[in-house]
Amino acid sequence: MNKYLYIIAAVLISFASCSKNELQPAPSKPTEDVTTEFAEGELLVKFSPEMTDILDDIVAENAVATRSGIPSTDEVLSILGAYSLQRVFPVDARTEKKTREAGLHLWYRVRFDKNMDIDAAVARLAALGEVSKIQKNPVIKRAYASDKKPIVVSDNARLSTKGVSSFPFNDKLLPNQWGYINNGNYDFDRNRDDNVHSVAGSDVNCQEAWKHCTGDPSIIVAVLDEGVMYTHPDLAGNMWVNEGETLNSCTDADGNGYKGDVYGYNFVRDNGDITFAGSGDTGHGTHVAGTIAAVNGNGIGVCGIAGGDGTPNSGVKIMSCQIFDGATSATLWGEARAIKYAADNGAVILQCSWGYNSAKANPIYGYIPGLASEKEWEETYPLEKEAIDYFIHNAGSPNGAIDGGLAIFASGNEYAAQAAFPAAYSKCVSVSAIAADFTPASYSNYGTEINLSAPGGDGEYHGRKGVNDEDLGDEQQGQILSTLVSGSEAVYGYYEGTSMACPHVSGVAALGLSYAVKLHKHFKAEDFRKMLIDSGSDLDQYMTGKKAYNYNHTSAGSSISVMNLSEYKGKMGRLVNAGALLRQVADNSNGSPMKLPNAYIATGQSWKITLSYYFDNGENLTFSAVSASPEIASVSVSGKILTISGVKDGVTNVTVKSSDNKSQTIAVTVRTGAGNGGWM
Repeated sequence: MNKYLYIIAAVLISFASCSKNELQPAPSKPTEDVTTEFAEGELLVKFSPEMTDILDDIVAENAVATRSGIPSTDEVLSILGAYSLQRVFPVDARTEKKTREAGLHLWYRVRFDKNMDIDAAVARLAALGEVSKIQKNPVIKRAYASDKKPIVVSDNARLSTKGVSSFPFNDKLLPNQWGYINNGNYDFDRNRDDNVHSVAGSDVNCQEAWKHCTGDPSIIVAVLDEGVMYTHPDLAGNMWVNEGETLNSCTDADGNGYKGDVYGYNFVRDNGDITFAGSGDTGHGTHVAGTIAAVNGNGIGVCGIAGGDGTPNSGVKIMSCQIFDGATSATLWGEARAIKYAADNGAVILQCSWGYNSAKANPIYGYIPGLASEKEWEETYPLEKEAIDYFIHNAGSPNGAIDGGLAIFASGNEYAAQAAFPAAYSKCVSVSAIAADFTPASYSNYGTEINLSAPGGDGEYHGRKGVNDEDLGDEQQGQILSTLVSGSEAVYGYYEGTSMACPHVSGVAALGLSYAVKLHKHFKAEDFRKMLIDSGSDLDQYMTGKKAYNYNHTSAGSSISVMNLSEYKGKMGRLVNAGALLRQVADNSNGSPMKLPNAYIATGQSWKITLSYYFDNGENLTFSAVSASPEIASVSVSGKILTISGVKDGVTNVTVKSSDNKSQTIAVTVRTGAGNGGWM
């Protein structure tokens, strides 16, 4: 989460909760108190599996109904004055089987008059035997200190480094991105006697990783955040594009249940219009996206960790799943749809710099303590957990680089000794933040739930006492530089927070999966998650002594606070290490060879696949293909692309042969009425 632009769901992420650290003064201007807010007159209801057939008969695909067709339920809905019953997740023929296996087809949004006593409605519906789960529909909240603005710099901003001889790309601001390559040459001066400097190696080790891989466009990262500026010159080339759709169209051309979703989808407005320059927009999503996949080697701006090698279409792709739009936020209904949308449309990494308050948020400073345990979180927001589980288990492909997906969450910025949820969920990757000298960022949550740390910036530590951020000009204070939006202008700027640490981990994960593609290797999501964590560098050696920082450095009279670093030992996770991860990916004992997937094609439709991904040294090979029954499915090869076209209903085999005399045979099923893209 961004230190100053914190994204929260239902309750505010706290900025300055104290644990046992010697934190002395409270903030001079407390963060505004945002209590839990729910969508008026709405409930999220999961019916029991036995009700499937009845619901299917009444609620046709993506239609909105007024009643369920279940007599006892409809009686209660009538008494309560319900006027709308709609499946949470739209029907997508390609993924409906997986949706039903996960039980997500049983979730419905029920809407009542806004004056309805929602607690009474919960009680009445929960008592029904055909209702298995029920929850209110919380509004996803974003809160920030209004006096905090990003430090915006120009493309020609002065560099803060000294003595750096060269960098692997020609992007002008790359030398300011210490989180990638930290040579210990950054002079972060707080105007104190004990100037605080960076320490070489306090980075994600792009120096080593970029020698082997810089990204691959088959890897898609879904950014659940504000809308990503898809026109930004440092992002446009690495945006995911749904070729089957037209921007802002009112037609669902590809049949996935969402209209006009070219660059992703706006789950606040429920349309394909990705916004990023409205009143209340901060550029947060654009900043996060740049860390992952800003275009490398284009001679401008910044680099992305997996932004490619400077040639077109060489970086990973960003899918914008917008859950914040100006001053308006999605509800959990929209958030859950965004998570499933990402899995169903090709994303394998879920980048989430938002979450709830931890239970150790300190109410003394005006923060609302949040959820204490995984059980409490699951019971409070069951739909959210089920959506995340769906992504983890159903993203990716049994034939791609990863089978399943990685859900990566920021841990929170509450100065609290516990990660926030969903970050604290044991199946997610929880990320804390470090400063440029390996020490914990002053604001970062920590705890045994943390899996990994990454550079998040630490202006309270590296910044100058008594100087407002607005007066610093291009001075970065050890913060994180990335792509940004100012008004409607594409710019670059500094932010800090676990919001900024999180995309460092997402970028490294995307780079590791890109390398797997290059090596034609396949991993189970659980195995890759473990490898991502285990390949990180030990941080405990830096958790000794004390760390002093300006708790509130916006006024000249602010005092110094002290962190006992020993309290962080074993609670910051490991420092994510791109170079070490790529070494693990290359290790012959890890992963398995990628294999061509079987094909399911609609009659009259075609299916394309890049063959070079599935053969060793595929980039340097030529290919041919033969259909055993061309009257059922015809085939053609153009360069590295195999096209299979459905002719008539039936089943056949297609054999692909490479110029080094290797071959693979796949089964092809053709069916009338199969979903677009070849899915049943």
